[in-house]
Amino acid sequence: MTSNRKLIYLTIVAVTLSIINLVWPYLGRSKTTSQDTSINTENTFKVSRAIDGDTIVLETGQKVRYIGIDSPENTSKDQKDKCISEQALNKNKELVEGKIVTLEKDISETDKFGRLLRYVYINGLFVNEYLVKEGYAEETAFPPDIKYLETFRTAEKEAKAKNKGMWGAFCNL
Repeated sequence: MTSNRKLIYLTIVAVTLSIINLVWPYLGRSKTTSQDTSINTENTFKVSRAIDGDTIVLETGQKVRYIGIDSPENTSKDQKDKCISEQALNKNKELVEGKIVTLEKDISETDKFGRLLRYVYINGLFVNEYLVKEGYAEETAFPPDIKYLETFRTAEKEAKAKNKGMWGAFCNL
C-alpha cells in the first residue's frame, strides 16, 4: 500500500471514529428530558390516575383501557356491581396510580372511544391478569386482541374456584 493510500485510509478511520464518539452517547436514549418523567422509554409511562378497574390515564393525558378484562361500571344500578366497581377501582389505584407502568400492544391501537388498548405491567406484575385472578375483573375477549385470552380464562377459573372477589363474598350485600 502506498503512503498516500495509507494516509487516506487512516484519515477515513480517524474521521469515522470521531463521528462515532460524538454520536455514541445519544444512541438508544429516550427523547425525553431529565425533567420529563411521564415517558422513560417508548412503552413506559407514569400513571396519572385510575378511572375505574380497567382504565387509567397516563401523565400524557392519554386514556388506556386494559385489554382482555372487564370490571363492573360504577354507573350500574346493581348494588353488588357498584361495590365490585369500587373495590376494583381502589385496587387499580393501589397497583398503578402515580407509578411507572409498561404497556404492551396487541393488534388494535385504540378502541371506539379513542383509548389506547394495552396490557399493563408494573414491576413484573401483569396487572390485567392479576385483576382477573383476584376477582376484581372478569375475562372479556374482544378479537383480534386475544394474545392472553387463555391466561385470563385460567385466571378467572382460579378466582371462581377460590371464591375470590366478585365470585365470592367480596360484596355480599
